Amino acid sequence: MANASNIQQRYTAGLRGFCFSDLSGANLSGANLSGANLTGVNLTGSDLSGANLSGANLTRVNLTGADLTGADLSGANLSNADLTGANLTGADLTRADFFNAAIIAANLTRADFTSTDLTRANLTGANFTGANLTRANLTGALLSGVTAV
Repeated sequence: MANASNIQQRYTAGLRGFCFSDLSGANLSGANLSGANLTGVNLTGSDLSGANLSGANLTRVNLTGADLTGADLSGANLSNADLTGANLTGADLTRADFFNAAIIAANLTRADFTSTDLTRANLTGANFTGANLTRANLTGALLSGVTAV
């Protein structure tokens, strides 16, 4: 089982699978986890600010209350993920897959959603101020109480 103190070291050594690990509260700020398999990982309250998670598999990951400020999630799979209350200010979410994700009351200020799939995502109460939604797919998304200026 991976833990925050050795995840970057194990990733650097070539390990890419951390499925169903409990990394709640972990400080992974600036970590490079590009292409990692984090399916079902608990990252509740974790600091992933500035982290590189491009192309990562984050299916069913729990990112409730996580700090993803400035993180690179381009091309990542976050289907069925829980990002309730997460901070994604300035995050790169281009071409990411948020199918059926819970992004409730999340801070998405200035995030880049270019060509992102938000099909059936629950975006209730999310803040999209200054976000780029060019070519984003919002089919079936729940958008009540959304802030977008």
